[in-house]
Amino acid sequence: MASDTSYAAFLDKANSNPGSSTAKAQSTKKGTKAVNASVPASLEDVGTLVYTSDADEPFEAVSLKFDEEKLPDANAFKTLLLSTGSNDTSSVDNDSDPEEVDLEQWNGKGHYDKVVKAVEAETEGQVKVFRVSLGGVRAEYFVVGLDSKRGRIVGLKALAVES
Repeated sequence: MASDTSYAAFLDKANSNPGSSTAKAQSTKKGTKAVNASVPASLEDVGTLVYTSDADEPFEAVSLKFDEEKLPDANAFKTLLLSTGSNDTSSVDNDSDPEEVDLEQWNGKGHYDKVVKAVEAETEGQVKVFRVSLGGVRAEYFVVGLDSKRGRIVGLKALAVES
């Protein structure tokens, strides 16, 4: 039978803050690096917005250099993600196929209105949602818009676990 001190240590570990530095260090190794341009401050301050899935992960800012006049399609978005130089953190590879998700379908119940409005406020208004499979039940959702004046795509992304 375990001693009271070992049981107390077990409880302390089980009840520790999941947002601790150890947990954050582990979570940064998942997913796709999606910053290679300056990030608007308003998108950096969205830590309270969470994508609802089996993981309930927070949205993170996205800013990618992009010198086109319109938002990319799924194939161009894949090329953009592959060009971020994120070999150590990216789960996106040549076998990953991003898919464009209908914004109205993705936000059908209005759960992510704040996310969409935050992206619209920093861009030229048009917003697209891309789903990037990370293998198994993990995927990332990118909510992005075009900021052609600064030559970038900006938005928010979140990790989803879909079982």
